[in-house]
Amino acid sequence: MSHSDGSRSMKMKSGKAGKPTSVVEIRRISTEGFWILVADTEKFVAFEHFPWFKNATVSQLLNVVLPSKNHLYWPDLDADVTLESIDHPERFPLVSRVGLVEH
Repeated sequence: MSHSDGSRSMKMKSGKAGKPTSVVEIRRISTEGFWILVADTEKFVAFEHFPWFKNATVSQLLNVVLPSKNHLYWPDLDADVTLESIDHPERFPLVSRVGLVEH
């Protein structure tokens, strides 16, 4: 299609999409645990299975990184968790004395 008035056809171009800013995100926090979105999958992290998160501040929980596709790290808590341990906590009989009172 040509234009006789001398105007040019203009196409809008978008810049190249960058890397996603967050591949891991804390979605909700409850008294029982928190929901974390990793890539496109939401998982529940129960305080029952991961007691070191129970007394963490919201800020400490939100500061989470995904150094590899199956590994989460909370630098403020120095806590490492594999996605497999979230999916199958029964396979990882963790023993933590966090929050336990000595008698």
